[in-house]
Amino acid sequence: MTTGSRTFLLTGGAGFIGSHLAERLIADGNRVIVLDDLSTGSYANIESLDRGHAPSGRFKFICDTVLHERVVEEVVREADTICHLASAVGVNLIMNQPVRTIETIFGGTDTILRCAARYRRRTMIFSTSEVYGKSADVPFREDGDRLEGPTTKHRWAYACAKALDEFLALAHWKQSRLPVVVVRLFNTVGPRQTGQYGMVLPNFVKSALANEPIRVFGDGRQTRCFCHVLDVVDALVGLMESAETSGEVFNIGSSEEISIGDLAREVVRLTGSRSEIVLVPYAEAYGDDGFEDMQRRLPSVEKIAKLTGWKPSRSLERIVQDVRESF
Repeated sequence: MTTGSRTFLLTGGAGFIGSHLAERLIADGNRVIVLDDLSTGSYANIESLDRGHAPSGRFKFICDTVLHERVVEEVVREADTICHLASAVGVNLIMNQPVRTIETIFGGTDTILRCAARYRRRTMIFSTSEVYGKSADVPFREDGDRLEGPTTKHRWAYACAKALDEFLALAHWKQSRLPVVVVRLFNTVGPRQTGQYGMVLPNFVKSALANEPIRVFGDGRQTRCFCHVLDVVDALVGLMESAETSGEVFNIGSSEEISIGDLAREVVRLTGSRSEIVLVPYAEAYGDDGFEDMQRRLPSVEKIAKLTGWKPSRSLERIVQDVRESF
């Protein structure tokens, strides 16, 4: 995959990550088509691109769903490369709308890959650190074993649907050598991310700025690694520019690990907030007495670093400051 004077199709391109990627691709001289039904994305994220570049033909927005195969086929035929970001997002949505979660994730990916195979389009499938499940074998490596919870716990529906996406994408590579690459994102954060679907950092910052209680689910000792969206975009572009990515899976994330409790305290410090930090049981947060969480989510990024030289450059303090400014 290479960038520069190409046409990119971004499904879910009006979302948090997609809109930042669209801006970068346009800045690099490419043409971008965004297909998004705005169910979780926002037109405001891409409005400046639409107003500034649509008249020249370098940007096109189509408000529709990836489940609409006729529309998908039309835009896939028009593109050189597909970045499939469209997905159900956030733990809240997963817990509250499990049917929509599964149908949107797998149905959309199946449609994209069938059309991509028909026209032999390079395709980047966006997956998630959730696929590692409850594995304690950290840092997580792309070829490591996965450990999912039982099917009776809706918490794991998202992870299993995304894992099936990966299996399907790699099956296309194995069967017909469709040039696909899978990226597993680890807690991407930054400006434009909404807390509406349970994203932890924007919710913490929003509460801190209002001096309202910061709600930490569980005991706060679960750890995560937060990576700035602009660092993630750099990683994605690096993978697109490499000819050695087809049929491969790559972790993208930071290795700066922090507990959620410490994150809340850091947000309070960096915002000068008077917010109280309150522990909230998972049963109260999600209405599920058997809710299970991942205790650690730490990626190995050796594989992408070896191939492209990428590593994140923005600190957690910079991330919190950028999220604060965006509010």
